[in-house]
Amino acid sequence: MNAHKSQFGNAAPDRNAVIVISSHVVRGSVGNRAAVFALEILGYPVWAVPTVILPWHPGHGRADRIIIAPEQFMTLISDLQKSPWINEVGAILTGYMGHPDHVAAVAELVKSVKQRNPEVLYLCDPVIGDLGGLYVPEITAQAIRDRLLPLADIASPNRFELSWLTQSELQNNQELMLAAMRAGPEIMLVTSAFPMLEGGTGNLLVHGQSAFMAEHRIVQGPTNGLGDLTGALFLARMMERMQPEKALQKTTAAVFEIMARAAKRGADELMLEADAPSLVTPMAMVQMRRLIVPGCGMKA
Repeated sequence: MNAHKSQFGNAAPDRNAVIVISSHVVRGSVGNRAAVFALEILGYPVWAVPTVILPWHPGHGRADRIIIAPEQFMTLISDLQKSPWINEVGAILTGYMGHPDHVAAVAELVKSVKQRNPEVLYLCDPVIGDLGGLYVPEITAQAIRDRLLPLADIASPNRFELSWLTQSELQNNQELMLAAMRAGPEIMLVTSAFPMLEGGTGNLLVHGQSAFMAEHRIVQGPTNGLGDLTGALFLARMMERMQPEKALQKTTAAVFEIMARAAKRGADELMLEADAPSLVTPMAMVQMRRLIVPGCGMKA
């Protein structure tokens, strides 16, 4: 295979394309804007599909949104399924869904692509809410739970989303691990897990009978897009066939470093364009722990 070089001088073999399906904002680094940039910097061609279009993240203030009409969205997805280049695809990443019919169309795409090539990875980021509650209609959240999550090889919910998806109260990391194992996907990356370090925050990875926590100190800075960036980076590392715990470490370090740099500048959004090298070779230190998986008798 031919090699190519990024602007950071890293030679890499040609890589499979990633279909990324999520929201698009005009200003900011969230949704597709975050995921597509990160994947392309790491050398992956991206097929980007918007579900909604917004001028900025809703956390910056009210703004009208354009929801891609379901019939038009389904036509687009159908065209992708029939694309003569569909065999280029090595992974699919989904995030925010603007309508339950979007979910149905995406489910058909995932099944079609994986039927052609069972090695294709599918990461479902179930973007449905946070500690403030659901921010999508319940029917959309249910569709993601019932139609997308069962198809996923990897899922990356936050703590609230995992609780809602599994209909369970999660009070500690033991309960998070149990809920992650019940949720279905082989690999579960739970963001905003219960910290073990004072003043910290962490990501919890559950993979079969193994569990790892990656922690760092809390940074008071921009948080929009952290989940989108985390999912994209973790998927990219898994496509490189990196061990899941190493992928967790590199992903968490990169997101922490980028968030800390944006906070230091006083930015109100992640500054991926300025901090692209951190996506490739993050230097930030994160605390890694191996956790005891409930019922598995493992030692920490």
